[in-house]
Amino acid sequence: GIGRRRLGVQRPAGPGHRVHAVGQAQSQTLGPRQGDELSGSGVTAAELARVFPSTDLSSVSDGTADGLYDWANIDPLPLALFDAARTDFSLKRIQHSGTMTLGYREASVPFSYLQADGTPTGYGFEVCKAVSEAVKKELNMPNLTIKYQAVTSANRIPLIQNGTVDVVVATYSITPARAQKVAFAGPYFTSGVAVQVQSSNDSITSVEDLAGKKVATQAGSTGPAILAQHAPKAVVQEFQTHQEALDALRQGRVDAYVTDHTLLLNALSLGAGDMKLAGAPFGAQDPYGIGLPKGSDGVAFVNAFLKKVEADGIWAKLWTIAIGERTGSTAVPTPPALP
Repeated sequence: GIGRRRLGVQRPAGPGHRVHAVGQAQSQTLGPRQGDELSGSGVTAAELARVFPSTDLSSVSDGTADGLYDWANIDPLPLALFDAARTDFSLKRIQHSGTMTLGYREASVPFSYLQADGTPTGYGFEVCKAVSEAVKKELNMPNLTIKYQAVTSANRIPLIQNGTVDVVVATYSITPARAQKVAFAGPYFTSGVAVQVQSSNDSITSVEDLAGKKVATQAGSTGPAILAQHAPKAVVQEFQTHQEALDALRQGRVDAYVTDHTLLLNALSLGAGDMKLAGAPFGAQDPYGIGLPKGSDGVAFVNAFLKKVEADGIWAKLWTIAIGERTGSTAVPTPPALP
């Protein structure tokens, strides 16, 4: 690559609610659900019902849902794909420990990030939670303990390798170098390069409209080369940082900003509604995978699960709620091809 609305609900600390320091593994055990107390945040019962119309929401007395989806309502996979003789991300290992630990990023909005109450959420993290629910069903262990562990770009591979986490998902690009050290399921999402403009700009609807326009990109990135290839007549202005380019766009000093699609989704999620994407992502695709121990039999299990949620339309509905409606993006992308 070249370079908020929150997804969950705000819950103050109280009886049954565990508050953990950032970076520590967290138990999924949470206390009573409280009302949404942050402006523009929260996922309502109505949103949940759009994904799982048969979901029994009678226990959600305050009209909010804990997280994006009640993943437990997804039917179990019709086949066992784990090899119980294996010791990495296998039924045997997780069943023996009684625990499954999910690695997440703390600030990769809107894919994986911390809510105000210290619990992780986001598009990628919800996919990871879905995998843990599938494992519970496969093991017939509804009380399997799910823990959360913060990871960084620097330590996520070592934490997978030493067994601290069983699975990592966020903006985790699948690359040949990384695939030599860990296994990848997926991709569950693909990024690319995108165009961002002011929300009032209707003259630029895609990269094809950038000829003669002042276009920002980041110096030292692949942005200038990508623009030279896809918009050779654009008037390119290079900025040292992502924030400087965003400021130039907001201030009207440039007509558009071209950079990594995920960076732009982040900006839109945290923004004030004054910008929008112009057209679909373009250029080389950057596949985001789910990291597992090298050689793990969990790859086949997770890929089978991802195929199921894509076929059932859950992938598209999750994208709409977690990303589309929070960034003003109306065109649901095609799910990435799975092995």
